Amino acid sequence: MLMNTHEARLDALRKELKARGLDGFVIPISDEHMSEYVGGYAQRLEWLTGFGGSAGTAAVLTDPALTPAAAMFVDGRYTLQVRDQVDGRLYAYESVPQTTIAAWLAVHAPAGAKIGYDAWLHGSKWAQAAEAALAAKGGTLVAVDGNPVDTVWQDRPAPSPAPALVHPDRFTGEVSEAKRAAVSEWLAGRNLDAAVITALDSIAWLLNIRGTDVERTPVALSYVIARADGTADLFIAPEKVTDDLRRHLGNAVSIKPRDGFVAALRDLSGKRVSVDPERAVSAIFEELRKAGAAVVEDRDPTVLPKAIKNPVEQAGHRAAQARDGAAVSRFLHWLAVEAPKGEVTEMSAADKLQACRQEAGDLRDLSFDTISGAGPNGAVVHYRVSEETNRTLEANSVYLVDSGGQYPDGTTDITRTVWVGPGAPGPEVKDRFTRVLKGHIALASAVFPKGTAGSQLDVLARMPLWQAGLDYAHGTGHGVGSFLSVHEGPQRIAKSAGGQPGGDQPLLAGMFLSNEPGYYKAGEYGIRIENLVLVEPRTIAGGEGDFLGFETLTHVPIERHLVDTGLLTETEIAWWNTYHARVLEIIGPQLEGAAKAWLEAQCAAL
Repeated sequence: MLMNTHEARLDALRKELKARGLDGFVIPISDEHMSEYVGGYAQRLEWLTGFGGSAGTAAVLTDPALTPAAAMFVDGRYTLQVRDQVDGRLYAYESVPQTTIAAWLAVHAPAGAKIGYDAWLHGSKWAQAAEAALAAKGGTLVAVDGNPVDTVWQDRPAPSPAPALVHPDRFTGEVSEAKRAAVSEWLAGRNLDAAVITALDSIAWLLNIRGTDVERTPVALSYVIARADGTADLFIAPEKVTDDLRRHLGNAVSIKPRDGFVAALRDLSGKRVSVDPERAVSAIFEELRKAGAAVVEDRDPTVLPKAIKNPVEQAGHRAAQARDGAAVSRFLHWLAVEAPKGEVTEMSAADKLQACRQEAGDLRDLSFDTISGAGPNGAVVHYRVSEETNRTLEANSVYLVDSGGQYPDGTTDITRTVWVGPGAPGPEVKDRFTRVLKGHIALASAVFPKGTAGSQLDVLARMPLWQAGLDYAHGTGHGVGSFLSVHEGPQRIAKSAGGQPGGDQPLLAGMFLSNEPGYYKAGEYGIRIENLVLVEPRTIAGGEGDFLGFETLTHVPIERHLVDTGLLTETEIAWWNTYHARVLEIIGPQLEGAAKAWLEAQCAAL
């Protein structure tokens, strides 16, 4: 029997592992910076397995006769997607956090196995857990010299050579010198000599630079070593350095070749060095320890300041949201006219939405691949449409579209669920939609004491679904960057920390988050309502202590045809009416003609 493409690639990898004396290998979606979205050169998991999600890992055992001989590990967002994209004959499907790669290897790897991993793609905590699990069976975890996937990936693309770009101070609200001074103060206060900063969005924020090296995230491939004296070393490929960048960084930032980073780590011998275990790969810890540096594990000092947006960033985001909201509203009007004709597909809808954003002006990129899910595809939480899966938006069905744009003054992320007519939606889908809406309103309306973490608020969004015995398998909210990562820590709103950083981070004024409860009926439809919000101080008459609440930043009509008003309280209806009056105020002046008339009808009071 002839092998298919991914079967042949898996076979080639196994031959390479055998030649290296390895009994298995672990392949994550990751790069040297622990990025969520990675450049084409680092898409090893997709090349090997066909899986196109943004979070997942494969474990491959060298002996194909073992059962199972390979497995794919994904969380609840990708339960359906992994089955559509990854051959179940080749890989067992495993769910995290119900299981872990370390636990799976402990059960399925042969006794005494040598399991390889690329220390430049995994965190040190993962490596420690896997090493301990294998040791229980007499096995060992082996850091490979050169990734074996790269050896068999003959046409692997090279990293992007695009130049790094200066991000103007009019968008950042704070000059790089001030940010570096704050890091210097942080280091001095902890008696540290330096911090190794590897997260690409941290580097972009600290130095006020951006780039085009990773699709959907405006960052430049680089490393930084920040020092207690306020200076910093930027390690970046020479072809990415321009005279504009040199002038911008000034004399306090030394620009060095990216391939000199390891040698610079070794030069930190005898120094006290801070490294973030959540954002730096295992190889960095090993290089520092071998060099004799005193490694201090601590959160990257830019993470929290980056998350707390200053007034300039907040104003920029509101401006970006106003343009983006008008673009999405134009798209929804177009959809209302065209979808009932039966000719709109998931791909044509996504293309039209991107065109609307481009027409709005200053769009630099999408903030992630548009999730355009018709009918049953909408139930795939992080669905990505392809030629093979592309569906027509059928009459009398649900359509879910989750999308966002990257603008120099802000990053947007919005989900709307639409009813495609001409008929009326049935009672079940209206019930589910309205329960999601009730949860969205409850979270948007929350007032809470300073010190409250996102995990403490998550129940507000889920309670209307829980009351009907329903739930959703993803977090309720994530942080959002300022012309940076659409998923930004440390803040998040989820059931608990769940093994992910940020679940217990107190929410602070100035943080951006998403508010996106949902419901998904496998094989039928998906529902999600997402706006972005800003944490802001709240004054309560007679209140004691400091309290916070949310300002809703996204202004686009919510699908009124799916609302069961009988399930809404007077307070919830008042929220709806106030929200849509604000949508009309902000978006109305940007529309005209039929689109404006449509907007006015959508924003009419319930």
